[in-house]
Amino acid sequence: MYEPIPPRPARETLPTMYDLPSEEIGESGLPDEFHRLQANLLSETCQPPNIDTSEIFTPSDLNLYYDPRHTNWYKRPDWYLVVGVAPEWENDLRWSYVVWQEGVRPFLMVELLSPGTEAEDLGETLRDVSKPPTKWEVYERILAVPYYVVYDRYTNNLRVFKLNGSRYQAVPLPENLTEKRFWFEELEIGLGLWQGNYQGFPRLWLRWYNHQGWIPTQAEIAESERQRAESERQRAESERQRAEKLAEYLRSQGLDPDNLPI
Repeated sequence: MYEPIPPRPARETLPTMYDLPSEEIGESGLPDEFHRLQANLLSETCQPPNIDTSEIFTPSDLNLYYDPRHTNWYKRPDWYLVVGVAPEWENDLRWSYVVWQEGVRPFLMVELLSPGTEAEDLGETLRDVSKPPTKWEVYERILAVPYYVVYDRYTNNLRVFKLNGSRYQAVPLPENLTEKRFWFEELEIGLGLWQGNYQGFPRLWLRWYNHQGWIPTQAEIAESERQRAESERQRAESERQRAEKLAEYLRSQGLDPDNLPI
């Protein structure tokens, strides 16, 4: 059992994100293309109607420092959602997310399973007491993150865990892939598996939806506006041609279309 974090001495100064590293030597570095694109899609479509965008932070692959007793311990979630903090810090980009500096824990964690990290991500490994806790332990017991979502792109398996007391409890989801969805009442939007083309790659993606359907990306909004403008142009052209045909007919009948009696 992980011991609760005791109060810190009033005069002690804890490190901030400027003092802590954003990367560690020897780590694999940036995520692969799927991780990058999937994280981008989650951030693009995460638009809760009841929360202002100025209070939503959606980092991906950004170091998360969680324990003021061990200030160098961190996890690097594939994607997470923090509600109640600004997207930027003092008009600049964050170097890391330091819980004791921000004062707000994440609301949702998303891990995209890889063969080498699956056991730790799902809490199936025993902790070595000489090493930092696993991701599962950090999310569940230390930070008490309300929701934890795990997606395996190799098996298209989506799992949702909700914090029940002090432990995560798996949420039952439909077996049908296109019906695997979970609604977050607090956000008034949900997460589900969407079969579609994102940035040129057709496959199943994890995506946010609302009561109207899948929340559109900026590219989809732009394409919708383009189609609407083209439809309006075609309508105007059709009206122009109809008016010309009517004028031509009136002239054939010896009438001047510009001087018809009202």
